[in-house]
Amino acid sequence: MPFHAFESERIVTPLIGMEVVDTLRGIDDVSKASMGDIIEDPVRWARTCENEWNADFINVKLKSANPEEENRSPEECASLVSEILKATTLPLVIYGCGSAEKDAKVIDAVSQAAAKERVFLGPADQDNYKTIAAAALSNGHGVIGFANLDINIAKQIVILLMDFGVRREDIMVDPLQAALGMGIEYTYSTLERLRNGALMGDQSLQVPMICDCSVAFTAREAIEMNPDMGDTLERAINWETITAHTSLLAGVDLIVVRHPESLKRVKKILSSLTGGA
Repeated sequence: MPFHAFESERIVTPLIGMEVVDTLRGIDDVSKASMGDIIEDPVRWARTCENEWNADFINVKLKSANPEEENRSPEECASLVSEILKATTLPLVIYGCGSAEKDAKVIDAVSQAAAKERVFLGPADQDNYKTIAAAALSNGHGVIGFANLDINIAKQIVILLMDFGVRREDIMVDPLQAALGMGIEYTYSTLERLRNGALMGDQSLQVPMICDCSVAFTAREAIEMNPDMGDTLERAINWETITAHTSLLAGVDLIVVRHPESLKRVKKILSSLTGGA
């Protein structure tokens, strides 16, 4: 069980990473104001995650490829990933834009651009897993399966990926993270069931879980400019920190946050939970 050091030695400590988004669309005003112009340059953002903020890994989100918004080409996305790979030595988790048809092309191009590295590509669901898995297999990458808060879907996507030829050690699962006040209780119960199922011997669940806790910045209660609710930035950081803390307690292996202060606080919590290790 997570952090039950009195039962056995903990072999693996969770990793806390940061997101890098390639467009300002969808980034809230609180983040823009507090993080400055660094978020306008994904390459500089990635470099800062490593050199100044001490993230363990980076979650690159290629949202600009969305055909209903900026519709950037797969080649442009691949070029950006190449630049980020040059700018940082941190491991990369790379997500597409969410459009299955466009992501098929984007992930393939990105996979080739990162062929000399090992990255994780996703999220792969029941509709697009073959395309993402094929791109990963061709260039030695891992795959992140998307579970949509459903333990059966989590099991199924892992089985589908393995049947396609992806090794279990090359698979992670993104169960879908909900923020504090936006369904975090249901998320927690799902994460807990996933982890307990793995501990009880279900091999299809014995893969790492990754949760994107930057979703906290979409909660109205977190970012609403309301003087009666106190300082907005402090509230938003607390919102993200509590969301991440909850996921850690449920047994998540990789946490993604947006704000550097959240990263600092979550790492402090993690150090306390692991006895200062």
